[in-house]
Amino acid sequence: MKYNKITLLIASACLYSQLANGEQTQESYVEHIQILGTHDKLRTQGGATSLIGEEALAQFEFDDINKVLANVPGVNIREEDGYGLRPNIGFRGTTPERSKKISLMEDGILISPAPYSAPSAYYFPMVSRMTAVEIFKGPAAIKYGPNTVAGALNLVTRAVPKYAETGIDLAYGSDNYNKAHLHHGNSSGKFGYLIEGLHTQADGFKNIDFSKQDTGFEKNDIMTKLKYDLSQDNQAHYLELKLAYADETSNETYLGLTDQDFADSPYRRYAATSEDRMNWDHQTYQLTHFIELAEFNVLTRLYRHDFARDWRKISSLGQNAPALLEVLTAPDDPENQEYYARLNGSESGDIILGTNDRNYRSQGLQTDLGWQFELSGLQHNVDLGLRLHKDYINRDHFEQTYQMSSQGQLGQASEKTFTTVNREEATAVSIYAQDAIQIEQLTLTAGVRGEYIDSRYQNRKNDNDWLEKESRIWLPSLSAFYRLSADYGVFAGVHKGYVPSSPQQNDQSVEAEQSINYEIGFRQNHKNLKTEFALFYNDYSNLKESCTFSQSSNCPLDTDFNGGNVNVAGLESQVASVLSINTSIDMPWSFTYSYIYSEFEQSFDSDYPQWGLVTKGDSMPYQPEHSLALSLGLRATDWQLSAQIKYTSEMQETAGAGAVLSGKLIPSTTMVDLSANYLLTNEQSIYLKIDNVTDETQIVSRRPNGARPGKPRTLILGYKFNY
Repeated sequence: MKYNKITLLIASACLYSQLANGEQTQESYVEHIQILGTHDKLRTQGGATSLIGEEALAQFEFDDINKVLANVPGVNIREEDGYGLRPNIGFRGTTPERSKKISLMEDGILISPAPYSAPSAYYFPMVSRMTAVEIFKGPAAIKYGPNTVAGALNLVTRAVPKYAETGIDLAYGSDNYNKAHLHHGNSSGKFGYLIEGLHTQADGFKNIDFSKQDTGFEKNDIMTKLKYDLSQDNQAHYLELKLAYADETSNETYLGLTDQDFADSPYRRYAATSEDRMNWDHQTYQLTHFIELAEFNVLTRLYRHDFARDWRKISSLGQNAPALLEVLTAPDDPENQEYYARLNGSESGDIILGTNDRNYRSQGLQTDLGWQFELSGLQHNVDLGLRLHKDYINRDHFEQTYQMSSQGQLGQASEKTFTTVNREEATAVSIYAQDAIQIEQLTLTAGVRGEYIDSRYQNRKNDNDWLEKESRIWLPSLSAFYRLSADYGVFAGVHKGYVPSSPQQNDQSVEAEQSINYEIGFRQNHKNLKTEFALFYNDYSNLKESCTFSQSSNCPLDTDFNGGNVNVAGLESQVASVLSINTSIDMPWSFTYSYIYSEFEQSFDSDYPQWGLVTKGDSMPYQPEHSLALSLGLRATDWQLSAQIKYTSEMQETAGAGAVLSGKLIPSTTMVDLSANYLLTNEQSIYLKIDNVTDETQIVSRRPNGARPGKPRTLILGYKFNY
């Protein structure tokens, strides 16, 4: 933990709080950082949307965004480390790999380390400090590019409170898990402030051969918001400065197990992974200005995110050795036996550790304007937006050779050999315009998004090896919502999806990803029953994928691949209600079901490891055909019990028959989580949560190198104080 930076943030907030005096501010500004308003009983925008509010987030006290999204239809997830440190999230059948196909935002601002240059989200904000999670799919996502095929995920941080507010959350659990989460804020006169700090850690649930080293993590996150209120005549007007710092050290690896070793001891790690470790730190600087005029409101944000990381992990077993995945897939092959023994520390030999040292910067200016007016008897709600954005990634990857002893110990490292030294950068101008027209019971919304991207790749080992690219595209959308009554209505929409190609992609035959996406649905909010059903169809003119180390080491990093025409269709459904058991006990419940079908429209042989030899009609990988979630609870005045049951059908790990993992499947899983809360006083409560109640042991992934497990049964006891 970088105490000097964190101390500066705390000190700045404390100094600001001493300046605050006078009467309370007149307006909270939650609605300006949260896109989906809670006041709209029946949301009338086209496109399927979901809002997970603060109460729902607190119900299970999940630290893992994968579990938070379990009740959201149309979300496909590939788990990895059991804690959700680096999530893999996709919507409506898009690849979940490093969440690179969704527009990932915090408070409406792109938060991926380099959203245009290198969109893979190796950084993900801690969901424990969020007060809402918003999901946009279909035409509803057209405002939040650049990636518009799948949709957008917005994480909402805590707002500066109107009055003095203090919260403490302390927890301890299995594998020495502990959490300390504190926040305090106040507004007085024109000044307001918020200080929030979060620390989580665990020793991990895996055991390394010949080692007592833990396999867990330690994360720290602190945020300060300083607000100055300029409001006059009941018109909101304010300035806000947001500063945040986060860091992580996690003893994580990409190396899994053979299927037989997994069956014998799923929480084992080979001796070769004893030095695998991720370190990163992240800084946020954001200045926000909001003003509300008679018919206009303008939200302008100047932002910058800095992210630096180095991840040391085993990359190979020597220059002429077979690939790690090949060794783990066939460890009994005579050509692989020696290398398998080296991995588990029973024989000596070379172990190559690669450190992927990278630093990123993402910065820009974003202005969003809302305009409401009446023209020719029709009500118009116009949204306009402009974003000037620049980001880059610098890679300084190197390898070092270690000598594995026959007792499973790694010796001294050799000198560094740099393998990848390059820079990718992008400058983007994004604009959007959207008009929602109210025609009696019909809300008709037409929009368009423009992306103007200039990108550059530079091999920093060779000044003559560089590439510049230009991308220009317009993305239209059209949606409609028809209110059948005050409580329910139908919606439909169509929009163009787009994902830009890599800046270093020199092959002109590799195209950007483009699709035409359709949806039709039904939405209801009647008394205490809420439902939403949506049918969608995504028609890809070209599916694009890019190689990352999280998928495989058997393809060049960031190389793009064409998948051609692909069709993805599905059903999303969600029903939620509250039943009254008696005068003092309620039973809230919800049910979510998703169905996804996909097929390639042509046969081809691809070097992309998750495709391989594709035959027309093959399905896309890491797409469960069926997934459902059931949430049940009992709620009284001073206590609450909740259960969440999530079923995911089996998933293919490759589309075709030519890849190493041909025929391998991720088995279906059923995960049960429980939580209980008890109110001690109006300000104090305790909670108990049990994740994976049945202690199910399952393979969550074989990517990139071998079988890896999910988290075992975990018990956590916590205490909360809120004043």
